[in-house]
Amino acid sequence: MSTTPAGHVARSTVRPNFETSRRTPLRTFLHTDDGVTIDSVYDPSRAVYDVSAQPAGHLAFVVAHGFTGDVDKPHVRRVVDAFAQYGAVVSFSFRGHGASGGLSTVGDKEVLDLAAAVRWARELGHTRVATVGFSMGGSVVLRHAALYRSGQEGRTEASSDAVVSVSAPARWYYRGTAPMRKLHWLVTRPEGRLVGRYGFRTRITHREWDPVPLSPVEAVPHIAPTPLLIVHGDRDGYFPVDHPRSLHEASGGHADLWMEPMGHAEHAADDELLGRIGDWSVGAAG
Repeated sequence: MSTTPAGHVARSTVRPNFETSRRTPLRTFLHTDDGVTIDSVYDPSRAVYDVSAQPAGHLAFVVAHGFTGDVDKPHVRRVVDAFAQYGAVVSFSFRGHGASGGLSTVGDKEVLDLAAAVRWARELGHTRVATVGFSMGGSVVLRHAALYRSGQEGRTEASSDAVVSVSAPARWYYRGTAPMRKLHWLVTRPEGRLVGRYGFRTRITHREWDPVPLSPVEAVPHIAPTPLLIVHGDRDGYFPVDHPRSLHEASGGHADLWMEPMGHAEHAADDELLGRIGDWSVGAAG
């Protein structure tokens, strides 16, 4: 899989009725390094300390949603609204989701989608970027942070300055819970992929990973010195608590670990938790 930075904004695809000022919303399609179009939205900061003007270097959050989500889903918009109190927010639909092109690879090539979104945030003038991912998106932000480490030659524009992974798996092919067994049926069976396409608006590739991508737990040791926060619910029905503990252990003490009284991903993260993540990101990204 290519780990070079993702491509530029396709400016001709900016949708009507959106101004291009950083103080107004913007919607466009981005092009990834492998040529997939990614539906993306920019929301300016609504931070109370930044009402009159938004400095070019102000922090931008890049939000990576979970599997079967998309940029227009209410639970994704709620996350965007929460983080907009702390900085600008770039949200997007992963490949195969919503209006984006391509097919979902369930966490493999999605790293290229995130890289395109991070680069767009920097093209809009933001010098500090925090990536925040949920579930599948949580695994993607970890792998992205390892593959696009800040300071690596040719990758700086696509790298992040702080990373938050919420409800992420530590390893691939996990089937230890009923929801994950259902998800594997959705991904691996032709009838499951039909349900994904027409029931969840998610188009899933039939191809198996070749090669198998770097797993989240394998990626974590390569993220330092970028600040890393791992958030997980003690009632998560998809991934039990050995997953976040494995990720934290793999960091060698570099990551912060928050075990929260919650379930799984965006739906379980309440406004108070999102606010604490926003505070942490502002401090960690500098």
